[in-house]
Amino acid sequence: MPKLFTIGCEKATSTAVLGELARAKVKILVDTRAVAASRRPGFSKNKLAAGLDEHGIAYIHLQKLGTPAEGREAARKGDFKALWRIYNKHLKTPEAVEAMEELVTLVESGKAVCLLCYERDTAHCHRSRIAEIVQQRTSARVTDLAPPLF
Repeated sequence: MPKLFTIGCEKATSTAVLGELARAKVKILVDTRAVAASRRPGFSKNKLAAGLDEHGIAYIHLQKLGTPAEGREAARKGDFKALWRIYNKHLKTPEAVEAMEELVTLVESGKAVCLLCYERDTAHCHRSRIAEIVQQRTSARVTDLAPPLF
């Protein structure tokens, strides 16, 4: 059975996130942020990829699975009903469909894959919707990882 993990980097250091990924034996980290930039050390695309490489974990950025700007704004306002409406519409775009196909193929490879986003709480993060779709299509076992808080 394929393994799919999810992890949010909110309120965690990059060291804690990398440690949690290594502990879970993740082989591929899929960054699902629309914008893979961060003011927090170690979480911008290039720094994150370099840190992962040191742990033998591959990095893939599937930007088109990220939440569009209007969805991120709804989430900031706490309007999760709007967030889910916007995100579900986004998932029907050709770019998101193509990215989802790529993700499904990665999961079906049998390597342990982990979805990364910012939000710590999966109930408020689009990665939970991605994981749900992948689980339906691949029967993957989904585990939410929670790195120690800083």
